[in-house]
Amino acid sequence: MKKAKTRIVEFISYFFILLFCYAGISKLMDFENFQVQISASALLNRFSEILPYILIIVKFLIAGLLCYRKTRNIGLIGSLVLMLIFTGYIALILSTSNNLPCSCGGILEKMSWHHHLYFNIGCVILSIIGLGLNLKYSRPAE
Repeated sequence: MKKAKTRIVEFISYFFILLFCYAGISKLMDFENFQVQISASALLNRFSEILPYILIIVKFLIAGLLCYRKTRNIGLIGSLVLMLIFTGYIALILSTSNNLPCSCGGILEKMSWHHHLYFNIGCVILSIIGLGLNLKYSRPAE
């Protein structure tokens, strides 16, 4: 049973590695558009000079932490925090604004804001499951 639980954690980690690397690479490939979209947000435009760099670096950093068993808890915590921030931002956008461009890249950019919110809530749940299982089953047997 423990082996199955650790496989679930690995799957969740690989999912976030893929998600964050995909998002980071797509933002790098269209960096100018990413900056413009962030500056179009009334909530983020004050930070539009530095925020794009920070987001890309954080995504790649978390993906790197998820690659190794010793740093996976930190990576899963980072995934949870980042997804909570993104989810809160989307919820705030939905309650205050209309027709803002999505600064996500690739496939995720095609989602509506509501679909994006549901996707992010699912990611928050996945990160909680992964972190909980990793905390419980990653410890050495006593």
